Amino acid sequence: MEERSANILVLGVGNLLLQDEGAGVRALARFQRKYETHEGVDCLDGGTSGMELLSHIEGRDRLIILDVVKGGSPPGTVVRLEADEVPALFRKKISPHQLGLSDLLAAACFSGKMPRELVLLGIEPKALDTGLDMSTEVEGCMETVADMVADELLSCGVTVRARTTMPGDGGARCPA
Repeated sequence: MEERSANILVLGVGNLLLQDEGAGVRALARFQRKYETHEGVDCLDGGTSGMELLSHIEGRDRLIILDVVKGGSPPGTVVRLEADEVPALFRKKISPHQLGLSDLLAAACFSGKMPRELVLLGIEPKALDTGLDMSTEVEGCMETVADMVADELLSCGVTVRARTTMPGDGGARCPA
């Protein structure tokens, strides 16, 4: 398949200090460790930022957001929402950074620079208390979310390759 020019942002958001709330950022990191893409795909740890991200999303062909989504499903459930479903979810304002994302998407829409395609890969959290460790259920879906990001990119014609070594592992392998 011929690789076409892309203008895609994969945006991980969340607060790493609130257990599962940081799942979007951690899923982005997992994707970056596992896969490599060509130069038309940018990955950004948006943390808990809001309007500061406007210049990063304006005019993109596709925006893929990774975040927690409290929808009442079992913890670790991953949902895929697209187009108008995404701003509608963020209007519920279920966390402080999602309030910022709601405003961000509204500003992009108002300015006429909303990404042409919008996808949210949302992870149902279990624990949102202060703490650095994610719940077992949410940690267990990080690989799935990373693979779903790769599938999203492949579906729009972007070449995605699994890394042969993970960054930071020095290429070391366990003895056979």
